Amino acid sequence: METVVKINGFVNGIVWGPLMLTLLVGTGVYLTVALGFPQIRYFGFMFRQVFSRNKDSKAEGTVSSFAALATALASTIGTGNIAGVATALHLGGPGALFWMLVSAVFGMTTKFAEVTLAVHYREKDKDGNWRGGTMYILEKATGQKWLAWLFAFFTTFAAFGIGNAIQANSTAEGLSLGFGIPHFATGVVIAILTGLVIWGGLKRIADVTTYLVPFMAVFYIIGGAIVVFMHLDLVPGAISNAVHYAFSDPSAMPGALAGWTVKLALTKGIARGVFSNEAGLGSAPMVHAAAIVDHPVRQGVYGLFEVFADTIVICTLTSLAILTSGVLTTNADLTGAQLTLSAFQVVLGRPGVAVLSLGLAMFAFSTILGWYWYGETGATYIFGNKIIPFYKVIWLIVILIGAYGGGGKFLSTIWDMADTMNGLMAIPNLIALLWVSKELRHLVKDFDEKRRKGLL
Repeated sequence: METVVKINGFVNGIVWGPLMLTLLVGTGVYLTVALGFPQIRYFGFMFRQVFSRNKDSKAEGTVSSFAALATALASTIGTGNIAGVATALHLGGPGALFWMLVSAVFGMTTKFAEVTLAVHYREKDKDGNWRGGTMYILEKATGQKWLAWLFAFFTTFAAFGIGNAIQANSTAEGLSLGFGIPHFATGVVIAILTGLVIWGGLKRIADVTTYLVPFMAVFYIIGGAIVVFMHLDLVPGAISNAVHYAFSDPSAMPGALAGWTVKLALTKGIARGVFSNEAGLGSAPMVHAAAIVDHPVRQGVYGLFEVFADTIVICTLTSLAILTSGVLTTNADLTGAQLTLSAFQVVLGRPGVAVLSLGLAMFAFSTILGWYWYGETGATYIFGNKIIPFYKVIWLIVILIGAYGGGGKFLSTIWDMADTMNGLMAIPNLIALLWVSKELRHLVKDFDEKRRKGLL
């Protein structure tokens, strides 16, 4: 295990080094300019699309656009919003929030581009399911099948970390701290519930997440808003610190923790932001590709909303709850979900523990469902549909292992490995986005022209 940790640390230093961060944010900046700032131009249209529930009987697809969004949000709104944000603040200080939001603003365009291209290059598999994503873009648009295979390989195995073991482990930790429920018992329950859903395929996953995601998001937002409201007078100071210490030495801050640096604020802020909203990873497009939609760009707009809701709303709320409650400096030994749990407990007492524990459980369960589809899509691209039953069984076993693993070193190790796999997924995905950016501009231009003419 020590050898694995050392190798992972070496690879992690490369994939999350200066070059990778530049590629991630730089791709978002380039696409933002090249596509005419879609996160601004389509901002109002984005809300109208998401909440109108428009249906087009002539369009092809497997699930509705909103169901695809709900499933994608189920994957992104997970422990990254609670544990990941807390970890970023613990390691990098308040400045991590600033860089998290910067990456999210440009990440909105990155996700928009990913989703648009995934729908444009999607295809049906042998069972009649619509499949799409980076591997199909690379194969069809660039002819680089080896890169497509590499992305599918990373996705197949990254899913077990970012979308499974981490989620199960954080849920077990939260329910153990909140209600004293044994880790393994939590794992068994999650495995059973997950099995009942994933054996029904994408349609059942989408049906469950369509109802679960809005409820869990509102549930957590209300709880977090109460925590922030109780310290409303401290919010301006928290925001000021986030901006100031994004560029200035965080160790100069009163009560600062040892090790806070601008570099860590930047790297951890961007890394946890990407971990949370997954912009640049190429994961969410795999479910958006199954949407019933009349134009690829229309579904791309749902990708804009996905990042907005996940990071700019929910991650910011978590950050402000931690920063205004004071637990970041008074509980220096806490990180991850335990730090956020402490913030809720300071303000709401025992009910706060219950709110966060239940929110964490719902977030993690929904992420496990959404990421199962991504892992299955990667596996079927490599091995064909015959792998699906075996992948399902292994998925459920990993849930049990993740839940039973406990916290401490185990949790930090799987967080680090998940970070590495995120970076490895992002590399071929960003190459695909840049390679096909000309086609992407044509799609956006076509959509805008048809909207002006009233054809869409």
